[in-house]
Amino acid sequence: MKALLCEALGPAETLVIRDLPEPEPGPGEIAIRVTAAALNFFDTLVIEGRYQVKPPLPFSPSAECAGVVCALGQGVTGWRVGERVAAWLGHGAAREIVVVPSEAAIRIPDRLDDRQAAGLFVTYGTAMHGLIQRGGVGPGETLAILGAAGGAGLAAVEIGALLGARVIACASSPEKLALARAHGAQEALDYAADDLRAGLRRLAPDGLDALYDTVGGALAEPALRSMGWGGRYLVVGFAGGEIPRIPLNLLLLKGCDLRGVFWGDFVRRDPAGHRANMERLLAWAAAGRIRAHVHAAFPLERAAEALALIAGRKAQGKVVLVP
Repeated sequence: MKALLCEALGPAETLVIRDLPEPEPGPGEIAIRVTAAALNFFDTLVIEGRYQVKPPLPFSPSAECAGVVCALGQGVTGWRVGERVAAWLGHGAAREIVVVPSEAAIRIPDRLDDRQAAGLFVTYGTAMHGLIQRGGVGPGETLAILGAAGGAGLAAVEIGALLGARVIACASSPEKLALARAHGAQEALDYAADDLRAGLRRLAPDGLDALYDTVGGALAEPALRSMGWGGRYLVVGFAGGEIPRIPLNLLLLKGCDLRGVFWGDFVRRDPAGHRANMERLLAWAAAGRIRAHVHAAFPLERAAEALALIAGRKAQGKVVLVP
């Protein structure tokens, strides 16, 4: 089988395609013939050794995939060869066949495309965990999202709107904001053309109930200054490149919370809660309640191009590899 491999830490251009033996599932495992492997911003960091998770070399990037069950390990029940499934691996999905524990797979509803299903775990799973379990976002609350047109931000726009929140999409161009509006945002703020603090004060004069931050960097402090009393600032990621230093006195003065959203640890600590979230998400996607927008699909051989699209913050929605 073909596999995209990181054999030495470095830029995406150093990734290589290798022919590897087809893996066989062990007891309690299933093998999946991959039809789509989704990429995320953290993949651009993992291959360079700049992420908190550091897989041993060599490894394949991509944390999530969709495909067809092609073999069952000893003792596996409840699955059959030929079923369409999606799964989260953490890393290693950018190859033609993957092996996962049977309980890690989720059935794909008939009306849902594989490429959409492949990209639901990290971005939508994080958004659901962040907005529900960590943020407690509910109907009538005002929710701002930084980086609202990227994969993580767009997922939060859709889920926030489904939860009944008034969603303010914050992004760096009119085109990105138009995409966020098309996915359910009621308000839009271009922080490349407008001052973020002034814009949020105008759109939410009483302060924000919740903020979903995928960017960090220089946007963090003005965003924190825009929180309302009892607001929840949800720390999701640092696509802006810099981990901000937060003046803690603002939490005191605002009476607000700063909450981390670590979806990967949630999956490990609460597998039943994770499965319930994902089954709900795939049902929403199949029913058209979330769009699960796929920006582009690339063959494994063009992985560097796909990762550059994400690193350059030019992707609107998900980018997937198609083995």
